[in-house]
Amino acid sequence: MSQDLSSKNPLASTITTPQAGEDRGTQQHGHVPPPPVKRKRFSIRTFRSLKYRDYRILWISILFMSAGQWMEHIALNWLVYQMTDSALMLGAINGARAIPFLIVGPWAGVAADRFDRKKLMWMSQAYVMALTAVIAGLIISGHIQVWHLFAFTFLNAMGWSVTQPVRQTLVPNLVPKEELINAVALQSAGFNSTRVLGPAAAGLIIGFAGPGWAFAAKAIMYLAILVLIFFLKVPPTPSTARETSATSNFKEGFKYIWGNQAVFSLIILALVPILIAFPAQSLMPIFARDVLGFGPEGYGLMLSVAGIGALTGTLGVASLGGFQHKGKLLMGACIALGVSLVLFALAAWLPTLWGNYSLARSGSLILMVFVGGFQMIYMSLNNTMLHLNITDDMRGRVMSIYMLDQGMAPLGSLLAGVAADSFGAPLTVVAAGVLCLLLAIFAMFRMPIVRRLT
Repeated sequence: MSQDLSSKNPLASTITTPQAGEDRGTQQHGHVPPPPVKRKRFSIRTFRSLKYRDYRILWISILFMSAGQWMEHIALNWLVYQMTDSALMLGAINGARAIPFLIVGPWAGVAADRFDRKKLMWMSQAYVMALTAVIAGLIISGHIQVWHLFAFTFLNAMGWSVTQPVRQTLVPNLVPKEELINAVALQSAGFNSTRVLGPAAAGLIIGFAGPGWAFAAKAIMYLAILVLIFFLKVPPTPSTARETSATSNFKEGFKYIWGNQAVFSLIILALVPILIAFPAQSLMPIFARDVLGFGPEGYGLMLSVAGIGALTGTLGVASLGGFQHKGKLLMGACIALGVSLVLFALAAWLPTLWGNYSLARSGSLILMVFVGGFQMIYMSLNNTMLHLNITDDMRGRVMSIYMLDQGMAPLGSLLAGVAADSFGAPLTVVAAGVLCLLLAIFAMFRMPIVRRLT
C-alpha cells in the first residue's frame, strides 16, 4: 500500500504538454478568441472573461439556469418532506436523479464531441422547461402525488445529463487559455450568485403561494435561457470524433482518462467528495425543521448563507490569475470543507440538547457560509485543472465522466437519507466531514501528481 495511485495505472502518462513551437491554446481549446489587449499590471481582473461576447451570453444564461434550479431544489425537497415526513424519501427523491446521469451522461459526452453543441443545449433546455411547466400545473391544481415527483425528477435528470457536459465543453471555446481559470470560476460564481437569493426567494414563494409557483417561476426562467442560447455563437466541434463510430468514441473517452494520470486523479477527486460529503446538504430540511425549528423561510435562509460563502469562494478563485499552486490549494480546500461540515453539524445539534436554540441557529448559519465557500473553491479548482489537461476533441467525453458527479450526488443523498433515518442527521453530517478529511489525507500521499499541478 506504499505505492501511489500511478502504480495502479500502468498506462498512465504525464500531463499533456505542447511540443516546442506548438500553440497550446489551439491544441487544448480549439477555436478561441484572440488574446485580450495588454492590461495594467494591478488592474482588477475578477470579471475579465465577461469582455468576450459569447461567454457573456452563456454566463447570463447560467444566472437564469441556476435561479430556476434553486427554485426547483427547494420546492421539491420541501414538498417531498412535507408529504412523506421521511428522511429516507427525501434521500430517495434526490437519488432518483442518479440513474440518468450515470447511464445517459457518458453518451451525452459522445454527442457533445460529434454534433452541434449549441443545438444540443437548446433542445435539452426546452425539454426541461416543458417538463417543469407540467409538474407546476399538477401541483397548483392539487393533483400532485409522490410518484409524480419521482417521475419528474428522473425525467428532468435525463435532460440535465445532456445539458451539463455540453455546457462544460463550451467555456474553453469561448475564452483564451490564459483566462480559463477565471471563466470557470465565474461560471461557478454565476450559479452561486443566485444561490444567495434563490433559496430565500423560493422559501418565500412556498410560504405565501405554495411550491407549485416555485416550479412555475423556474419554467419562466428557462424560457429566457432559450432566447439567450439562440444568440450564442459557438465554434464547430472538431471532426476527429466523427471519423469513427459513436461506440468507438465512447471507448476512446474511457481509454483517454485511464491513460492520463493527471486527468484520472482529478476525476477521482471530483467524484468521491460528491458521494460522501456534498450530499449532506440534502439533509438541510431535517436540520431546518426538526433540529433547529425553522420553517420553509428558515430553510431557504440556511441555503442562502451557504450561497454567500460559495459566491465569495468562487470570486476569490476568479481573482487568482496565474496562481501556480492550484493542486496544493485543492487539497487545502478539501481539508477545510471536511472540518466545516463537522463543526456545522455539532454547532446545530449540541446547543439544542440543552435548549439553546438561539446559539444553535446562529452558529449553524455562520458555519454554512464556510461549508459553501470551501465546497465551491474545491469544485472550481478541480474543474479548471481538468480543462487545462485535456484536448478539445476529447473534451465532451471527459467532461461527461466528470459530470457523473451529478449522478453521484443524488446517490450520495440516498445514502445520507438512509444514514439519517438510522443515526440522525447531525451524526450523518459529522461522518461525511470526517470522510472528506480522510480523502484529502489519502490524496496528499497517494496522488502526488495532483499536489504538483500548477
